Amino acid sequence: MFHVLCFMDLLNLSINEIHSGLTEKKFSAQELARAFIAHIKKTDDDIKAFLSYDFDGALAQAKKVDEKIALGEEISQLAGVPCAVKDNILVKGLKATAASKILENYVAPYDAFVIEKLKARGALLVGKTNMDEFAMGSSTENSAFQKTKNPADAERVPGGSSGGSAAAVASRQATVALGSDTGGSIRQPASFCGVVGLKPTYGAVSRSGVMAMASSLDQIGPFARTVEDAEILFDAIKGKDPKDSTSVESQIRNPKFKIRNMRVGVPKEYFGEGIDAGVKEAVEKAIAGLEAKGAQVKEISLPHTQYAIATYYIIMPAEVSSNLARYDGIKYGYSTHHRSAHDALDSVYFKSRSEGFGREAKRRIMLGTYVLSAGYYDAYYKKAQRVRVKIKEDFEKAFEEVDVIATATCPSVAFKFGEKTKDPMSMYLEDIFTVPVNLAGVPAISVPCGLSDGLPVGLQLIAPWFREDTLFAVGKEVES
Repeated sequence: MFHVLCFMDLLNLSINEIHSGLTEKKFSAQELARAFIAHIKKTDDDIKAFLSYDFDGALAQAKKVDEKIALGEEISQLAGVPCAVKDNILVKGLKATAASKILENYVAPYDAFVIEKLKARGALLVGKTNMDEFAMGSSTENSAFQKTKNPADAERVPGGSSGGSAAAVASRQATVALGSDTGGSIRQPASFCGVVGLKPTYGAVSRSGVMAMASSLDQIGPFARTVEDAEILFDAIKGKDPKDSTSVESQIRNPKFKIRNMRVGVPKEYFGEGIDAGVKEAVEKAIAGLEAKGAQVKEISLPHTQYAIATYYIIMPAEVSSNLARYDGIKYGYSTHHRSAHDALDSVYFKSRSEGFGREAKRRIMLGTYVLSAGYYDAYYKKAQRVRVKIKEDFEKAFEEVDVIATATCPSVAFKFGEKTKDPMSMYLEDIFTVPVNLAGVPAISVPCGLSDGLPVGLQLIAPWFREDTLFAVGKEVES
């Protein structure tokens, strides 16, 4: 069967093309799996998208898919589709390190809710992808194990924190991938690598089985090469989970969509100082393309955007400080080798955490502990939460006037390794257009919209709560 499609053709297939190819017996799921495994083995020594592989598991799942087809049984749309998984999402029996030394040898004892859903649909989980340690970063340079390269330019970062997942999809090592987005960690690497990345509405996808960074901001979402593939993967993982009280049953509608008279808002705060000229040009061209198809484009204001980064870097570290307190070198994960029988328990904690966490994780733990401490809680954390409400109100007001908001995903294209690591603030500013979305809990998608200096540029589309259907519809118009 394999002769019907050549090796590279298999790597480029969409989800629907894989589904029809399998059901029409143009190729088998095992042939598809072997093609992707061979490609990963050939390319990943250079790209370094993966921290670990599960080729045996993928082949075993592919065999089950082929057996169902042979028996004439119906298969899911995702059956046989190669999928990569960010290494902070638990897959039973596989390492889950969150790219941190403190969890270097931790093996997941159960599947995350989203993984249960993918396994039930017969997806092929080919491996766990590299990331910034505990999802803290915008370049994947904070990984304790390796630096992932951007497939568009090997001298540049893939973005972060889900850089491995974005690079895997962009380099055809997986058809789709899962990432997590706390302040732009799906959308920013999607923009840098030239793929599609969705940050769903907060609560649309369960966080059960995902290592928490900032619990009121984290959300799992898909990477894909097309908006349609991202939509299919999102539809598979969304929904209420009894193990996550913040998850909700889908309120997402799928009405008939017309681009004509669709109201597209362009926030003036996102097109001022700080955005690269090439990025601005590509994004404005994409917005003009929507207008040419009949959309009504109008300028809007999100006035509290200027406070978003400061607000985020108070709330997020506070939640990091609380969530990472569990990694103490006692229950699981790394425990210091530099101790004696006479060491007090707090000394073991101190040594284990000092040796196990990287610089950025330590920086955010300390920041978070500070803003939550007596005498500073009201001055920082409480005030930041009030500003967060104002940012949310900005979006509520904007969506009274428009159906979708269009901005650049990032102010720049992918930067070179080491370019921003010496100045944490310049790295934090990479998320200036994505952070407000997480603070408000609204959904947003990054769709490739052109090039600047030969590097990918992403258009960010933002919709009201639980209106992912609008994002997919407008995103497909941008693609076309």
